Amino acid sequence: MRAMTKAACAAILLGLSAPAYVHHSGAGFDRSKTIELVGTVREFNWTNPHASFKVDVVDADGKVDTWAIEMNSPNNLVRQGWKRTTIKPGDKVKVVVNPLRDGRPGGWYVSITLPDGTSLTGEPPR
Repeated sequence: MRAMTKAACAAILLGLSAPAYVHHSGAGFDRSKTIELVGTVREFNWTNPHASFKVDVVDADGKVDTWAIEMNSPNNLVRQGWKRTTIKPGDKVKVVVNPLRDGRPGGWYVSITLPDGTSLTGEPPR
């Protein structure tokens, strides 16, 4: 009976540790490259563990690609000059990202130029 209780406790602890287990590294981003995007903010998520936003970028053929940009945590972004209200849907921005290695339209936030010309920069992923 004791072995069964210990096994049940171990299973519960393992199940509760899933959020730490699933957290990812910055390995999906190509840190040797940067891409500059000019577009319109579609959405901004001020959430933990990483804030994020999406930018609609029009290519040379007139096709719109939505880029998903991952950022640092809100706690760190505040130290870099960000607020929950720094960007909002409809804002025209210029964003520099480290692109995803697999070629999908996404990346890790490096810097942004806001509609008023203010520039903010980020920290590299860990």
